[in-house]
Amino acid sequence: MTCIVGLVKDGKVYIGGDSIGVNIDSYSGNIRKDQKVFRNGKFIMGFTTSYRMGQLLNYAFSSSRGINEGEDTMSYMVNVFVNDVRTCLKAGGYASLREGVESSGTFLVGFNGRLFSIYDDYQVSENIDEFATCGCGGEFASGALFSNRHLEPDERIIQALSAAEHLSVGVKSPFSIITL
Repeated sequence: MTCIVGLVKDGKVYIGGDSIGVNIDSYSGNIRKDQKVFRNGKFIMGFTTSYRMGQLLNYAFSSSRGINEGEDTMSYMVNVFVNDVRTCLKAGGYASLREGVESSGTFLVGFNGRLFSIYDDYQVSENIDEFATCGCGGEFASGALFSNRHLEPDERIIQALSAAEHLSVGVKSPFSIITL
């Protein structure tokens, strides 16, 4: 239960998110102080799925190495970044193994002027539209982002998160936005 929104404009990456933590078993929620969007070194991230996963990405994750000059950014994300994420989540007790398949959660990452979605099977995706969303409000936010291209990035993100809040019971302000 979340909405995370990311977009790229003029080489800058913006990620915004809502603030509710939802207990799915009781359909109750609390507005949390700890944000779902944050900066970790050369990365900005926004997460859904689990606050535990987000806490590990924020406070325990570190990349084993930076990107080498001339190295392809997608190759770096697939071969270095994701393997470092897997190591971090396993060490923190978050990654799960079911029928021999390892999985985690979903989050957005801004790095090197680009926006990536990391899915629960650790695949790395980069959209041609230069925006991405995740969480239960993601589809509503994507529609808003598609239709509000004339606005500035912060306005686009607030409008997208507001649409998700209005249409999804699992999204709640206040909203946070960070830029890389």
